[in-house]
Amino acid sequence: MRLTTLAHHMDMAWLEEAYNRTRKDGATGIDGQTAAEYAQALQSNLRSLLDQAKSGTYRAPPVRRVYIPKGNGEERPLGIPTFQDKILQRAVAMILEAVYEQDFMDCSYGFRPERSPHQALDVLWHKTMSMKGGCWIVELDIRKFFDNLDHQHLREILGQRIGDGVLLRLIGKWLKAGVMEDGVRQNTQAGTPQGGVISPILANVYLHEVLDRWFEEEVRPRLGGQCFLVRYADDAVMGLASKEDAQRVMAVLPKRFARFGLELHPLKTRLVNFNGKASRSELDNDDDEPPGTFTFLGFTHYWSPSRQGRLVVKRKTAASRLSRALQRVRDWCRLHRHDPVSEQHHQLSRKLQGHYAYYGITGNGRSLTAFFEQVKNAWRTWLSKRSQKSYLNWQQFSSLLSRYRLPPPVVIHSIYRKPNTC
Repeated sequence: MRLTTLAHHMDMAWLEEAYNRTRKDGATGIDGQTAAEYAQALQSNLRSLLDQAKSGTYRAPPVRRVYIPKGNGEERPLGIPTFQDKILQRAVAMILEAVYEQDFMDCSYGFRPERSPHQALDVLWHKTMSMKGGCWIVELDIRKFFDNLDHQHLREILGQRIGDGVLLRLIGKWLKAGVMEDGVRQNTQAGTPQGGVISPILANVYLHEVLDRWFEEEVRPRLGGQCFLVRYADDAVMGLASKEDAQRVMAVLPKRFARFGLELHPLKTRLVNFNGKASRSELDNDDDEPPGTFTFLGFTHYWSPSRQGRLVVKRKTAASRLSRALQRVRDWCRLHRHDPVSEQHHQLSRKLQGHYAYYGITGNGRSLTAFFEQVKNAWRTWLSKRSQKSYLNWQQFSSLLSRYRLPPPVVIHSIYRKPNTC
């Protein structure tokens, strides 16, 4: 059903809730206004924002472009909206979420309420384990998805469910707002900025049509064997029981994405024979994806014997993620080596706990221990370089660790519960 009257839900109470859900410590947009400054006249600001949105006079300011480093040496562009724009985007996203949560499929996990990457990993584990003897994995990588999302296709997809002119007009303004970089405004013909509050739900709406619904309604009925799809935002993997089915899907995937203005990375989109035949030496090397393995959500997935001797799917921290996390810790230790030891201990403990919170899954103990040991090594190295007389041998450092104990590796997430099926 196409819903034509939705904007009436966006009243003062709705905007107040959107304000409450908006981060108050985020970076500022092009106007430099902080959350604290906006809150000084909160009610009048929200009333003015609501009137502008409903009357059509709201003008979406360009986002402030910043860059963050990626693991491969490149930089990822982020778009930072103004605080007021974040509130209005959140208000519209809340309406879209209420509509599309009725449509989104179980195979989608990114940027959805009460869903997490670990749930996606749990489903993937159960699905691969259910395919006796292994399966063929199609690993998808969409080249610069958020930069290349086609505006016209997005409007057509939204128009199938959303017929409210107020909401469509606001979304159109955000898509055309452009970016501000080094004081120069640049128009955008495609894409939705990463960092924008509205971007995640728009990305999910787009890929729901391009991939999820297509897979369930057109691909699955044509396949001869068992298959599954797991998607988290623009990261996705397919599992297929037979090589013939996998090759057929691989052949049609580029055409399907090209129809919607998207391109699959020719090297990173690949077909993997996930059957447990990779050797232990291959799995222990520094490659992210040794033969017969694949990487999803920061974990390399591989087959390995369990303690009972049967083959099971295991996961370890991807080599690139591990080296990147360690390099950040080393850089932090170097920059903060002159801070009081108690403060260094507090921050390093938080970094370790944050790492365990994501990577602490069943079967990843070896990678967690490696990270823990390397963090200790980095701390000792830079404590020893505070001055010419500050060198710490291992006995002295062990004495320091007895007082400032770092949190040891711990498994936070167990995979052996049965998740929602996909």
